[in-house]
Amino acid sequence: MEANDIVSASILSADFGHLADDIKAAEDAGADWIHVDIMDGHFVPQIALGPVLVRACRKAAKVPLDVHLMVDDPGNRLETYVDAGADWLSVQIETSPHIDRVLRRIRELGAHPGIVLNPGTPADSIQEVIDLVDLVLVMTVNPGYSGQSFLASVMRKIGDIRSMLDAAGSSARLEVDGGISPATVAQVVQAGADTFVAASAIFKHGDGPAAGTRELIEAIRVARG
Repeated sequence: MEANDIVSASILSADFGHLADDIKAAEDAGADWIHVDIMDGHFVPQIALGPVLVRACRKAAKVPLDVHLMVDDPGNRLETYVDAGADWLSVQIETSPHIDRVLRRIRELGAHPGIVLNPGTPADSIQEVIDLVDLVLVMTVNPGYSGQSFLASVMRKIGDIRSMLDAAGSSARLEVDGGISPATVAQVVQAGADTFVAASAIFKHGDGPAAGTRELIEAIRVARG
């Protein structure tokens, strides 16, 4: 891995009965962030605990919390998640007609604002808000479920966003989430991503989260050459 690369371990596949232990194992093995998905049962079919879960992760984790709101009308919930411990707070471009206002508010609250695109959302949809974000998250599965297959068709969009960020002189991180594993991460690296969210590859690894984290880090390192 390069010094700039980030592995964000997604607790969507963690053992919630041993959440603190799983988080510690991933951290100790080199995970840079802990990724927390929040789902409201409307924007995505599933429901995942809200600020209570973020607080639990904040208590267990030493590294930054990377919180992704898969919810309708996220602007009404920002303070709750920042107060709960979100260091990075990302919202879907599809959820708000006033997304610029939402992103500005996240920064005012003291968190790093991020924008998220579903697989079917075009890259240029974020052109007008690139200067407002510290992170762009590209979904390489349709959000809502862990363990889905990686959508290679999204690779071109990752490259397009990398070009957009570079052209804008933006230092925003380019994060990818969905089916990320040692088998798929090389193409994501080559497309221009620098931040990698993994759930099953880490927390469902047969030898445990630490082994899953180490294998992913090694795959990124190899992909960087």
